[in-house]
Amino acid sequence: MLAIVAPGQGAQTPGFLTPWLEIPGLKDRLSAWSDLIGLDLVAYGTTAGEAEIRDTAVAQPLLVAAGLAVAEVLGASPGVIAGHSVGELTAAALAGVLTPEQALTLVRERGLAMAKAAAITETGMLAVLGGAEDEVLAALERYGLTPANINGAGQIVAGGTLAQLEALRAEPPARARLIPLSVAGAFHTVHMATAVDRMREAASALTPGDPAVPLLSNADGAVVTGGAEFVGRLVDQVASPVRWDACMATMAGLGVTTMIELLPGGTLTGLARRALRGVTTVALKTPDDLDAAREALK
Repeated sequence: MLAIVAPGQGAQTPGFLTPWLEIPGLKDRLSAWSDLIGLDLVAYGTTAGEAEIRDTAVAQPLLVAAGLAVAEVLGASPGVIAGHSVGELTAAALAGVLTPEQALTLVRERGLAMAKAAAITETGMLAVLGGAEDEVLAALERYGLTPANINGAGQIVAGGTLAQLEALRAEPPARARLIPLSVAGAFHTVHMATAVDRMREAASALTPGDPAVPLLSNADGAVVTGGAEFVGRLVDQVASPVRWDACMATMAGLGVTTMIELLPGGTLTGLARRALRGVTTVALKTPDDLDAAREALK
């Protein structure tokens, strides 16, 4: 069974779209979406610097647009679809819950709302690598931090105020390595509550379709069969932890044998290589990776 997965914020790098624009029609598609949401996706994906594309309001629509455009080029028929964090918008469109245009309009609102929420309080995120999971979670609770991403394969991302994060760094869990993340705020925590309200208002105008392909939710890894339910979960997820570990467990239970990670790939396939042993993984980074992806589909 093939799983197609879409990465979340932080996967973008300067110029990552450049080689893809040589594919006929792809630049035109991105330009049309740029006009739709009032954001020059082509420029941000090719010539913009690291600081510019780190902006939450830019990074989120850029990632969703890139994933959708490359999925169209790939043309694969997955047995299951999932996205990490903002990648859930990509997944929703691929599964038929939203149109690409609806997904991009909604993710534009999501990015703006989360950037605004992040400006209210100085917050951030730390990746906690290694250590015993129960000890890591206990340490986060001790300092009032949220396990914003439980990614599996020994990786948990903590979110909270800068003071809380500093307290954790001063007394880290045993055998754990802490890596500060270059993000604007504590995503998937209570600090994003105001963004949830704005997202809910934006989503209220949509009439979602039911997924045409099994679609996994970040909330608990469940297969969601109703479009309205998935959009509701997607809205709530802005201020709730991402359980990618549960998504991978569901994939294992469904019998996934191949995982293709959409542009800019690498993060989720890296986790899968450690947590889903024996699954063939292909990360789409440049057009050269399309041959490997198509070979994996045979």
